[in-house]
Amino acid sequence: MSKSPEIAVMRSQLSRARGLGAAHSGTGHWWAERVTSIALVPLTLWFVYAAIHLAGLPRAAVVAWAGHPVNATLLLALILAVFHHLQLGLQVVIEDYIHTERPRLAWILAMKAGVALLGLAAAISVLKLAFAG
Repeated sequence: MSKSPEIAVMRSQLSRARGLGAAHSGTGHWWAERVTSIALVPLTLWFVYAAIHLAGLPRAAVVAWAGHPVNATLLLALILAVFHHLQLGLQVVIEDYIHTERPRLAWILAMKAGVALLGLAAAISVLKLAFAG
């Protein structure tokens, strides 16, 4: 009895690209990186301007500045954008340079946990400064 020949599916590079990759989520990740980077431009400029003007002032003046709702909100927005952008960028680096699935997943989970803890610590610091002084 002869075996039936296997039918090989030939896909072009274009047809694979239309599927957005193996995870079908590359576009969302790409857009998130761009949106956070655009948000970071004005927030970083504002923060650098504020840091220059706050340099040398006594702690009470900095606490009063941080206690203002607009400044506290912008600081929290900066923290959120920085740490989310950091997580997105580090995930791309890990995915590009770690080629086996298990260690890659472990590194990504560890990195996300570390970034989340650092971001939470930064947010708590801003809230403590803004509310407790």
